[in-house]
Amino acid sequence: MCTCTLVPDERAMEEEAEKKIGWLFKLIFAGTATIVGYHIFPYLGDNLIQQSVSLLHVKDPLFKRMGASRLARFATDDERRMKIVEMGGAQKLVDMLGAATDDRTRKEALNAIAAIARADEAARALQSAGAILVIMATPEATEDAEIDKYKAKLLSRLGDMKFDENSS
Repeated sequence: MCTCTLVPDERAMEEEAEKKIGWLFKLIFAGTATIVGYHIFPYLGDNLIQQSVSLLHVKDPLFKRMGASRLARFATDDERRMKIVEMGGAQKLVDMLGAATDDRTRKEALNAIAAIARADEAARALQSAGAILVIMATPEATEDAEIDKYKAKLLSRLGDMKFDENSS
């Protein structure tokens, strides 16, 4: 008769093997998830930018602020800034700023416009959208002093771009 009790050394070896196999499966899963994410997330970026631009079309100022805030966060490099411009985000931000009735909405619009204006081509697109006139027509801030800082910075940036074009 065979008694199938494991000797402590065999039990320890089995547990060690189970741990190693468990880690192997975890590594395979993590590697697969990384590869899939690497190939899928670039496409999600364009969709998120498009959704953020779509939020600027809504009448509710809260949604407009959320869209502008998201666009400011997405405008991290010139390629993304131009993608926002191509999707109509620059024009919608200028329109949003012109129609804003409260300081919070103005601040988010100016912040997003400032983020986009860091790229020269995007700054030219903002000029074409009439950003300089809208920014100059924006009322003085009643609650938030940052609005005046954004206005001054943007007028300087867009004014310099206009000067550079005339001098060429």
